[in-house]
Amino acid sequence: MTANQDLRPASAWGAIGALSAGIAVLAEAVGAHALRGMLEPDMLEVFQLAARYQMLHALGLLATAWAIDRGGHPAVQRAAWLFIAGTIFFSGGLYAEAFAAQHMLGMTAPLGGLCFIAGWLSLAWGLWRRRPS
Repeated sequence: MTANQDLRPASAWGAIGALSAGIAVLAEAVGAHALRGMLEPDMLEVFQLAARYQMLHALGLLATAWAIDRGGHPAVQRAAWLFIAGTIFFSGGLYAEAFAAQHMLGMTAPLGGLCFIAGWLSLAWGLWRRRPS
């Protein structure tokens, strides 16, 4: 691959998934060590929930990369976008809520949850309708 070539979609989704997983591990570590005395216990739980869901959906992105690499259906790529949107709205909203202690900031979490659900359904459909490799 030359420097000017784009990553194949599977490689890009895999890289994004791995990066998101790494950030989730970092968030869990920061939450367990640095934030324990800084945040109220209920806000620390919110922060940890955000990190947990980010990790789960980073793994979902890795699954989409695997499926795309094996002749994935377009619904699989849709699932990847939905996992990213869900992470931004759900985890991002909860991270912001934990730091600001403002419940209004977490109001994007339900939208993120819907994106996660739609992503898993889209992945299921894409795997069911997969093109032969």
